Amino acid sequence: MISNISKRYARAFFEIAEKDKKLEKYYTELNKFSSIIAQNKALEDFLFNPIFEQENKKKVLEKIISKLQFSGMTVNFLKLLVDKKRIDSLPDIEACYRQLMDEALKKVRISLKTAFPLSRKLQDYINSNMEKITGRKVEITMETDPGLLGGIVIGIGDTLYDGSVKNQLNNMRNFLGEAR
Repeated sequence: MISNISKRYARAFFEIAEKDKKLEKYYTELNKFSSIIAQNKALEDFLFNPIFEQENKKKVLEKIISKLQFSGMTVNFLKLLVDKKRIDSLPDIEACYRQLMDEALKKVRISLKTAFPLSRKLQDYINSNMEKITGRKVEITMETDPGLLGGIVIGIGDTLYDGSVKNQLNNMRNFLGEAR
């Protein structure tokens, strides 16, 4: 569950990004830094642990950021999170920011699972149909899962459409089990 504090920080940064007309650029930078932290457990433990001094955290942050060539706004925002002892909220802030950005850009993110990789033509077909259904620009994340046996599973927000062979077999098994 995302805290109200994370939502406020995300909204504030989003409003600045909107004013600067750099919604996606700032999100990409936030996402990149958040990913670096998530991939490095020692860095995460250091930044998220209140025992370590803020000045030391800020020095480490500055050293990392200097290699990434982020915009001044993102650098200042990350420093602010360290100063206010909110850097541990970065994953939630990033998620809130992405929701605000997607809403502003009329974009929807869809996860798609299939048993086998899809051809480019079929991916484009699904993409165009999802855009018609949702009325928004679609960003699809593809995943293959041989355990599905066949068919497709589509996730749009909290809604899951499961047209996999595995699901259909489970439904038949349940139906036949109830018929006894």
